[in-house]
Amino acid sequence: MFAQSGVHPRPLIMKLICLTVLSLCLAAISSAQPKAQSTDKTLPAWTKKIGARSQPKKAKTCSANAFGAKNDGVSDATGSIQKAIDKCAKGGGTVSFEKGEYVTGALFIKSNVHLRIDDGVTLLGSQDESMYPRLPTRVAGIEMPWPAALINVNGATNVKISGGGTIDGRGQKWWDKYWALRREYEPKGLRWASDYDAERVRLMVVSRSSDVTIENVSLKRSGFWTVQVLYSDHVTVDGVKISDNAGPSTDGVDIDSSSNLLIQNCDIDNNDDDICLKAGRDFDGLRVNRPTEYVFIRDNLVRRGGGVISFGSETSGGIRHVVALNNRAIGTKEGVRFKSAKTRGGFVEDVIIRGLKMESVPLPFTFTLNWNPSYSYATIPEGMKDIPAYWIVMNTPVMPIERGYCQFRNIRIENVEVVGANRIFTAAGLADKTIQNVTFANITAQGREAGTIEFAENWMMKNVRISTDAGENVKIANSKNVETPIVVKK
Repeated sequence: MFAQSGVHPRPLIMKLICLTVLSLCLAAISSAQPKAQSTDKTLPAWTKKIGARSQPKKAKTCSANAFGAKNDGVSDATGSIQKAIDKCAKGGGTVSFEKGEYVTGALFIKSNVHLRIDDGVTLLGSQDESMYPRLPTRVAGIEMPWPAALINVNGATNVKISGGGTIDGRGQKWWDKYWALRREYEPKGLRWASDYDAERVRLMVVSRSSDVTIENVSLKRSGFWTVQVLYSDHVTVDGVKISDNAGPSTDGVDIDSSSNLLIQNCDIDNNDDDICLKAGRDFDGLRVNRPTEYVFIRDNLVRRGGGVISFGSETSGGIRHVVALNNRAIGTKEGVRFKSAKTRGGFVEDVIIRGLKMESVPLPFTFTLNWNPSYSYATIPEGMKDIPAYWIVMNTPVMPIERGYCQFRNIRIENVEVVGANRIFTAAGLADKTIQNVTFANITAQGREAGTIEFAENWMMKNVRISTDAGENVKIANSKNVETPIVVKK
């Protein structure tokens, strides 16, 4: 064939060999580089402009040790570290640490500061509650005073927290406090109040801030939520590892009434929602009326936890313009989780979830508009005295009643693989508020049963194939124009 074309074979063969060797070399180099980000030209244009737009660049370094911080894992280093942060904030720069363990209470990171926690450095959360001053904030959808977090970025711009080291909240103290209070409160009909009254310390809060990067740090044993991004914009959470969160409500990353967020390359293992989008609760959330929007979640690995990607239950200000691309879950309790309650109001809309792989996730697709009634609906028992102000706020009714119904609509879930599930679909809207315009496309799922869909409207199933123990299809009730998947027996 070569002779007929007038081309000698040896130069072509040598060229092919050279190209092959070059390709192998480039692949080896690529494997040594940080993980390349997912690309998809069909995604909304806003996904290319997401996350922090700037980072601290000043060369000045402020050593916490030079200000007296001891790395013995016993001495209180709070004041010394804060002095280093404040010094570095004058003109900008990096706060550094010698290797070791530093006990600290609440720290407040200022604009243009890079808190660099290198490999071999651990910040240990102080066990002294007085080291976390109570400040105005929002917790679980309600604005109220609450203890500061271990790491606080409040009203700041151009901040970075990174380095490969560890921030350990040592949260057992606050986990025990919560369970003791809940045992006391539940017989009194106050299950809903225990989450607020326990005042557990969060690990990291970014509040009313812009252009913040949290990158390559290990976060563990948070007293409450691990990373909360509140009333902020243009924030990146990249390559963060969250682990050892065995306590109650130890969410991974909570995006709370914030915009332009990028969450990527994280490894999350905790005891509640892994990546969760929130926007306020009930009367107070409707008053604030601030959405969570423009959120890009990609290339994350989620292990234990309550939901791979959760929407709500705090939905009052609305959640919209969300893309989740190429994430993976192993052993999470629930997968794609939409939850709200009859008093939340708001909406969840314009959501694209694509390229998700779920292994041993019992409930991969869940939707509910009446989530956890004992927590969601606050009622103050008769005869109670000395009632906290936020109890009254939580008991302020949402009127008219219809204003409290959340709308789930315009959701697309596609290119998903599910193995080892229990119930594939668990979806329940309300008679007065159906779940509308949900599309599932290119789904393969294996589970014990197909599940149920109730009070839904305009659900499409395109190339959705399910195998179950009995081969029975999804049970659909009180719904309109809801397609069923192809179901076969295992």
